[in-house]
Amino acid sequence: MAKAHTPGFLKIAAEAKARVRECSVADVAAKRAAGEAFTLVDVREESEYAAGHAAGAIHIGKGVIERDIETKIPDPAAPIVLMCGGGFRSALAAETLQKMGYTDVLSMDGGWSGWTNAGLPTEK
Repeated sequence: MAKAHTPGFLKIAAEAKARVRECSVADVAAKRAAGEAFTLVDVREESEYAAGHAAGAIHIGKGVIERDIETKIPDPAAPIVLMCGGGFRSALAAETLQKMGYTDVLSMDGGWSGWTNAGLPTEK
């Protein structure tokens, strides 16, 4: 079931999406298939991540990403793909990482919903 988002949330998410680079679920799958090096970061809540996540994704919740990103991924030039449930929270997190000086950040549009609908590998 799709989450019903409020107008205010959709407004700030749309603004963030205009300022970050996005990619599709298919783009991420292609990057993996090509052997490209990047870190897939799931920014959903811990309970969402624990219930199932993209195979190989690490968890840094959107609520703590500013606090924890520099210890988990200290290189601000490291390629990072952020994912959430559908692509809104990941865009907000991508904008924050850009403000912190990270230069190779993508927000995966479609998120967990798109990942599972595409039948891509998951784990718990």
